[in-house]
Amino acid sequence: MYRYDSYDQSMVDIRVEEFREQVQRRLTGALTEDQFKPLRLMNGLYLQLHAYMLRVAIPYGTLSGRQLRKLGEIAAKYDRGYGHFTTRQNLQYNWIKLADAPDILAELASVEMHAIQTSGNCIRNISSDQYAGVAADELTDPRPWAELLRQWSSFHPEFTYLPRKFKICVIAAEEDRAAMRLHDIGLKLVERDGRIGAEVYAGGGMGRTPMIAPLIRDFVGEDEIISYLEACLRVYNRYGRRDNKYKARIKILVHELGVEEYKRQVEEEYAHMRDLGLNPPVEELARIRAFFASPAYETGLSEEVDRTDPAFALWVDRQVAAHKAPGYAIVNISLKPLTGIPGDASAEQIAAIADLAERYSLDEVRVTHAQNLVLPHVKKADLPAIWQALEDVGLAEANLDLITDIIACPGLDYCALANARSIPLAQKIAQRFADAERQAELGELKLKISGCINACGHHHAGHIGILGVDRKGVENFQLLLGGSGAEDAALGQITGPGFSEDGVVDAIEKVTDIYLAQREQGERFLDTYRRIGMKPFKEAIYG
Repeated sequence: MYRYDSYDQSMVDIRVEEFREQVQRRLTGALTEDQFKPLRLMNGLYLQLHAYMLRVAIPYGTLSGRQLRKLGEIAAKYDRGYGHFTTRQNLQYNWIKLADAPDILAELASVEMHAIQTSGNCIRNISSDQYAGVAADELTDPRPWAELLRQWSSFHPEFTYLPRKFKICVIAAEEDRAAMRLHDIGLKLVERDGRIGAEVYAGGGMGRTPMIAPLIRDFVGEDEIISYLEACLRVYNRYGRRDNKYKARIKILVHELGVEEYKRQVEEEYAHMRDLGLNPPVEELARIRAFFASPAYETGLSEEVDRTDPAFALWVDRQVAAHKAPGYAIVNISLKPLTGIPGDASAEQIAAIADLAERYSLDEVRVTHAQNLVLPHVKKADLPAIWQALEDVGLAEANLDLITDIIACPGLDYCALANARSIPLAQKIAQRFADAERQAELGELKLKISGCINACGHHHAGHIGILGVDRKGVENFQLLLGGSGAEDAALGQITGPGFSEDGVVDAIEKVTDIYLAQREQGERFLDTYRRIGMKPFKEAIYG
C-alpha cells in the first residue's frame, strides 16, 4: 500500500488550512455561495437536497484498517452514523455541516486521506480492479501504475479546468472487474515481446450519451504511459466543448472527430511529447512499485475449508474468490443486505470490518465499483471466523453478482440532480427476490439503478438497468436489458414505455420468468438475452 511522503502530506495539510479559511469566509458572508461553489468543489464538498455531501477519495479502492476505522469515526462524529461507498471506489458522507468540513478534512489528512479532485472538471480518483495484486488471473498488479497516474494528475496545472470531469481506470487481467471501457480513458496492462505496457482505450462513459471506449493504441510501453496520456488529454483539452456541458466529455469529441482522426491527432501530439522529459524516471516507478510488493504469505497452509454448516458453505461459494497464493482466499463483503441501502455501512460495521482487516487480511481492505468491500489476503483457515463476525454485524449476505447485489445511486432521497428515488426501488426489488434459492436459480444477474440520466448507478451497464425519469412531475422508471460493464462491454437497450415503481418490479419478474423459460444449459441471463434478443422479453412485459 502506498504511503504518503513529505510532499504528499504537505500538499494535503496546506489544502486543509486553505479551505478552512475559505469556509470561514463563507460562514461570515464574505463569500457568496456562487463565489464559494468552485472552492468547495475543489475539496469534494457538494450541496445536495438537504445538506452538504463530502466525497472522500479512496485511490484505486485501497484502504488500511486504520484508514477505514477513521472513516467510521468520522461517520459517527460528523454524519448520521454511516457512510456510502460509491461506484467510483470512493466514500460519501451525506449529512455534513459546512462548519465541520475543515475538521473532517484534517482528520482525513491524519491518516493520509483527502477529498481533493473528487469533484470538478479535473482528473478524478483513479480506479482499478478490486482484486489487484491478489487475483489469480492478472498479469501484474496494476496499482503501481494507478498510483503513478494519481501523482501525475494531482494538481496538474494543464488539466485542472478540463471541459468536463475525467475518469481513468487501470486493470491488468482479461476479466474486467472495473468497467474499464466505460471510462474516459481505460488502460489494460499487457505484455508484448517481454515488455509490460498498456492497451489504451479512450472515449467511454455513461450519462445521457453512453459510449464504450474504442481501442486507440494497442501498446504503449510502461515507461511512456504518462507522455501518451498527456497527448490524449491535450487533444481533449484543446477541442473539448466548453460551451455545452452535455457535449463536453471526451466521448463526444472522439465520436465527432471519429476514432481514426482522434488517434491521428493524439499520435501527432505524442510525437512532440516524447522528447519533453515528461515521463518519470524508471527509478520512480520502481520506488512506487516497492510499496505494492506482495506480502510475505505463509507457506504450507491448508486448502481445506470445513463446509459442514450449509449457511457458511453457501457464503463461501458465493463470496469467496481465488487468490494467487496457496492457502489464501479473497473475501467479498456484501453491502447489500436485503433490507439495507446499497453501498451503505454504519459506523459500527465500518469499525468491525477494520478490525477484520487488521486481524485477518494483512491490514488491507478494498472498495469495489459495485459498492461492496473486499478483504484481499485471507487464510482459508480463517474464513469461518470472518463469516461469523460478518453475521454479527449483518453483513454476511451471500449475494455477490446475484439479482439482489444491486448497484444504486442515492437518487432523489439525497441528490439535487435526481428525477426519481433509487433506494426504495432497490429495496423493493431485493424483497421481491429475497428467496436464496430463487436468486441462485437466476444466477449471475447484475441489476443497476440510476435516479437520473447522469447514470451514477451505471444503469447502461446492467444486465437489467433501470433509469428514473420525471414524467410530468411523476416518478417513472425506464427498463433496459442487455448491458455489461465487463470485458464483453455492451450498452443496455430500453424495452419501451416506462413504469411506476411497483410496475417496474413486476416487469423485472416477467423478464426473469422469460429467461428461466428460454435459457439453455449453462447460460447466464446475459447469454440468453443475446441469443434470443429483446422481442420475447418485450412481449412478456407489455403483452
